[in-house]
Amino acid sequence: MTNTSTWQHVGDSGGADQRHPQTTAFTAVPVRQSFAAHAAVNPPHPTNNQSASMAATTEPKKKIDWPESVRSYVQRSFLPANMISEVKRDEMEAKLKETISKANDTGVMYTINWETMELPQQMIQNERKQALALQQIVGQYPLASQQFAQSFAPPAIPAWQPSVPVAKSSRKRKSSDLDEKKLPSPIPPWRSGQAGQSLANRTTFADQEAAPKHSAKSQKEKRQKYDGGYKSTYRIPSPPPNDGPVKGTCENLEKRYLRLTAAPKPELVRPERILRQTLELLKRKWKQDQNYSYICDQFKSMRQDLTVQAIKNDFTVEVYEIHARIALEKGDLGEYNQCQTQLKALYQLGLKGKKIEFKAYRILYFIHTANRSALNDALADLTPTEKKERAIKHALDVRSALALGNYHRFFRLYNDTPNMGAYLLDKFVRRERLAALCNISKAYKPSVPLRFIAEELYFESDVEAAQFVLDLNGESLLEERQDTIVFLSGKAGQLFEGPKKEAFSKVDIKGQI
Repeated sequence: MTNTSTWQHVGDSGGADQRHPQTTAFTAVPVRQSFAAHAAVNPPHPTNNQSASMAATTEPKKKIDWPESVRSYVQRSFLPANMISEVKRDEMEAKLKETISKANDTGVMYTINWETMELPQQMIQNERKQALALQQIVGQYPLASQQFAQSFAPPAIPAWQPSVPVAKSSRKRKSSDLDEKKLPSPIPPWRSGQAGQSLANRTTFADQEAAPKHSAKSQKEKRQKYDGGYKSTYRIPSPPPNDGPVKGTCENLEKRYLRLTAAPKPELVRPERILRQTLELLKRKWKQDQNYSYICDQFKSMRQDLTVQAIKNDFTVEVYEIHARIALEKGDLGEYNQCQTQLKALYQLGLKGKKIEFKAYRILYFIHTANRSALNDALADLTPTEKKERAIKHALDVRSALALGNYHRFFRLYNDTPNMGAYLLDKFVRRERLAALCNISKAYKPSVPLRFIAEELYFESDVEAAQFVLDLNGESLLEERQDTIVFLSGKAGQLFEGPKKEAFSKVDIKGQI
C-alpha cells in the first residue's frame, strides 16, 4: 500500500515512468534573496580511480636486507631473561625500531657490532637513570636554570653513534663529534630568569605580596610554582645568538675555583691546550706535596672550565678519573660521587677511559651504603664480558660473600683488592668485623686464641685485634694464658650486638650517587 502511493505521488508531480523511480539531476535550492556571499561548498572527494592512480605513482618502499646479526639482536631483545620490569614492552619495541632505523638510515647497519650493542630496554633504563642523576647535578648550581642543566647532560644517542664520522658544527662544542644532529645552544646560568636581577628585584616586599590574585605577575608565579620551581615552560624565549659555550683564552696554569655568578669571561677561562698542561702540573704537585685542599680546588676549577666550554672528550674523562681517585684516597665521598656521576654519563658517550675500574667502584660503594636498588641497577648494567673482568669479578665476589655471611671469604677478598677498591672497603670493614665477631662468639666456645681473631678478621697484628676488642669495652674477654692471649668468646654474649646494630643503621651517604 505504501509503495503504490509513493509511485503515484511521483507520477503526479513529474509524469515520470511509474515502473522505475527517477533520480533528479539537480537539487532544488531557494531563490537568492540578497547579495550575501554563497555558502562554502566542500570539493568532491576523489574517486576510487583517482586514488588508485595516486597510489600507483607512489614509489614502493625499498625492502631492507636484515643482516643475521641484527636478527639475533632483535631475538635477544625479546628474551624473557633480558626483560626489565620497569620498561614497558611498547616502549622497548619503539626504542628497538628507532635504533635499527637509525642504523639503516645512516648506512652503518653492517659496521655496528650488534653482539655488544646495548639492548633497547637497557638504553631506556640508562636514559632514565641519567635524567635522575642530572636532577642532583642541578643542585650544585643554584643560579643555573633548567636549560643550563640540560647542556651539562650528554645527548641521548645510541651506543654505536660515536663510530659514525660526523662533520663538526662548531669548533667550541667538542660534543658535536658524537651527534649527527646539531644541538640547540644551551642557556647558561647567567642568562636565566633571576641571575641577572638585582638583590632588590629578587626580594619579596609587602606591596608585592598584596598584588591582585589574577594579575599577570601572579599568574606567571603560579605557573612557575607548578612547573617545579624552574622557568615557566609555557613560554621559553629563544636564546640570543651569542649564548652557548665560550672559548677560553686564559694562559694561566693555576686558577682558584669560584662559583659562577655571571657570564664567564673568555679571558678567565683556560682552553683545552692550557688545561692539559695544568693536569700534568697537578699530577706532579700531588706526588710531591699531597696537599688535598689545594689539589681539590684546582681540579674543580678545571672541571668548571671544561663545563663552560662544553668539552666532552677523552681528556675530560681523564680529568674526572684522576680527581675521583684522589678524592677516594682521601675519603672525600662527596667529590668522588660528583666525579662518578659525570663519568657514567661520559662513558655512555663512548669515550675512552677506565670504565671497568669505575664500574667496580660503583658496586663496592653501593655495598657500603646498603643501597640495594641502586646495586641491582648497577648489576643489571653489566655485560657477560664485563663480569669476567678482574675488578668487577672481585666486587661481585665481595657482594656474594656478604650476602652469604661468609666473613672468612670476605676478609680474604679484602686482602686482595684490585686498583683502589680497598679505600671503599675500608668504609665498611669495621661493621663487617663486628658482624663476624658476633658470629664467632656464638660458634666458638668457650675461647679462641686472639691470633685466630687477628687472622680471620685480617688485623695487621694481635695488638690491633686486642685494641679492637678493648674499644668495645671487652677488657674482661681477653685473658693471658701461659705465652698466649685468648679471647673468651663464650662470655661475650650480647656485648657486640649493640655496636653491630648501630654500625649497620648509620651509613654515611654524603654526596650519594
